[in-house]
Amino acid sequence: MTFVVDIIAMMFAWPQAVFPELSQTRYAESPNSLGWLFAGISIGALVSGLTSGWVSRVDRQGAVVLAAIAVWGVAIIGFGFAPTLWLAVLCLAVAGAGDMVSAVLRSSMLQLAAPDDMRGRMQGVFIVVVAGGPRLGDLRAGALASAASVSVAMVSGGVVVVVAMVVVALVVPSFWLFRASRTVR
Repeated sequence: MTFVVDIIAMMFAWPQAVFPELSQTRYAESPNSLGWLFAGISIGALVSGLTSGWVSRVDRQGAVVLAAIAVWGVAIIGFGFAPTLWLAVLCLAVAGAGDMVSAVLRSSMLQLAAPDDMRGRMQGVFIVVVAGGPRLGDLRAGALASAASVSVAMVSGGVVVVVAMVVVALVVPSFWLFRASRTVR
């Protein structure tokens, strides 16, 4: 499930494909808008990483992963509506922070739950998901933005992510209820 929720988040709400369009239209008043947009997620991930000590004490890892991905989705919704560059970058930073928390906990869950003889293969799948998910998200965002608009592409993707995390919590309660303290090695 750690792979499934990450693919959902990246495929439906990865925003990078729309950055060039936004820098030329909505945020054209700033000559550095493209750079700020590309930096937004990383800014949030960096701040989250520097303040991530609390993450090591999370026991209900499954619930926090779903919440962090929902935060990603809500932040992407905000990004889709953001009328100013500074608000767009703030939304992207919040998304990046949510993604960082999710990534750390998903990696921890994978290490805790995977049997020793499967851990290497599971890590290989993890790399494929992390590398491929955003590229599928670029395809979806670019196609939908071309067919409708950037706002439609981003807002709809964020909504799908939030709804999907609720569905995962309901349909796969073992993921929602996953606790690090109950994992027997």
